[in-house]
Amino acid sequence: MKKKLIALTLAAASVLPLAACGGSPAAENGVVNVYNWGEYIDMSVLEDFEAATGIKVNYQTFDSNEALYGKLANGATGYDVIIPSDYMIGQMIEEDMLEPLNFDNIPNFSDVVPALKNPEYDPENLYSVPYMFGILGIIYNPGMVDEGEDMETWNVLWNEKYAGDILMFDNSRDTIGIALKKLGYSYNTTEAAQITAAVDELVAQKPLLQGYVMDDIFEKLEGENAAIGVYYYGDYLTMADNNPALRFALPREGTNRYVDAMCIPKGAENKENAEAFINFMCSTEAGLKNCEETWYSSPLLSVQDSLDPEVKADPFAYPDAAFMNEQCETFACLPAETRTLYNDEWIRLMNS
Repeated sequence: MKKKLIALTLAAASVLPLAACGGSPAAENGVVNVYNWGEYIDMSVLEDFEAATGIKVNYQTFDSNEALYGKLANGATGYDVIIPSDYMIGQMIEEDMLEPLNFDNIPNFSDVVPALKNPEYDPENLYSVPYMFGILGIIYNPGMVDEGEDMETWNVLWNEKYAGDILMFDNSRDTIGIALKKLGYSYNTTEAAQITAAVDELVAQKPLLQGYVMDDIFEKLEGENAAIGVYYYGDYLTMADNNPALRFALPREGTNRYVDAMCIPKGAENKENAEAFINFMCSTEAGLKNCEETWYSSPLLSVQDSLDPEVKADPFAYPDAAFMNEQCETFACLPAETRTLYNDEWIRLMNS
């Protein structure tokens, strides 16, 4: 079964026509250098953009916000569009690492869900345009865990019965965040004692793990080489399409709701081309293709209107306000001293 997401054909659903999405004639030639997460786009969209605008796309991927930030903070240049997550956008704004956007070149921003505009991490909406959003949870194989096992709790990731079959994130914010939630704390605590206690939990957990992973979780869970992992709901849907035995559980202690957004790094050489690319990604046709390919939740009204009713009713893919308020917490940009503590504690965990 290929993803049953789209209720309309792409041709019929193009509410925002491509002719209006390609940017100005000034962006007719040249290049745009895009840096995105892995497994996070329909590659044919890049070909569509090139055909519509004459702009060549150079496309590279990263596997964590921290890897993206480290590269740019250490002086890497040559990127025109980057797609970090909410809290990292806030940090980059704080550190003057992003260019303000010219929204005259991004008219398709009008199609973004109003609730995702002017977010806490970019309160005046000067620097970012939402790309996708979603929630975090536990992905597991029922055939590899005990029948009746309580999977709706972060505690299961510390269950010794599954030693060697548990996968955790290979980045500090998500992994420490899971331990914070397990202990009943906020993702955004700045209390050093709480963060240290969370890492103590992770040190105790470490011998039970098969490993810390990012995109290699796909192969491990789909191939039944691990029983339990933590990842995003959109990726769960992709995995379940390849291995229908897999299931998704939302921990009752609460979880993360995130937004990944398109930004332009400071000093980008091809800013107008970057804005043309961002605008194109906000076209209905590009949004539908990306949603179909990645299973992630689209921030575009026209895309959501085109989805199969069953998909729109999925409380994990398109949660209502009550779900968001009761079950989810977003990552905030932490103060500099807290980020330093995270780095130090992550090193402690890795060296334990």
